[in-house]
Amino acid sequence: MNALLLRQSIHSFAEATFSRSGGPGGQNVNKVNSKVTLKWRLPASGEGESTGLLETELKRVKTLLANRISANGEIVITSDEERSQKVNLERAYFRMNALIASAARLPKKRHPTKPSKAAKEKRLESKKKQSIKKAERGAINALKECR
Repeated sequence: MNALLLRQSIHSFAEATFSRSGGPGGQNVNKVNSKVTLKWRLPASGEGESTGLLETELKRVKTLLANRISANGEIVITSDEERSQKVNLERAYFRMNALIASAARLPKKRHPTKPSKAAKEKRLESKKKQSIKKAERGAINALKECR
């Protein structure tokens, strides 16, 4: 994944619309269009290279973010935390970039390991202690069988 190319692609191809924000803010809320809605259309198969995503990464983004992709094939992000339109726009671009980059990142391959000999012995010792503790609660004969 080319992070710089992805960021440039989002900045150049994303469509930002502005609307009035809800919530507290007094008169400012009623006058200023500070809420930002950022829409970025996912590229079709074969076009991923121009956005900085490999074909496998693009497929991964489409599967992991399937619930965030609209019927038009767009990822939609809104930002209305701040009173400034400019700050909300920067936050929306940042969140879009972070969302796509984290979804495109391939997970590390897990290498299975085995527990050490000391760990096995410690586990067996704790099991034995637990067994004795429970046996002491019961009849005397059960205690003799545990030891």
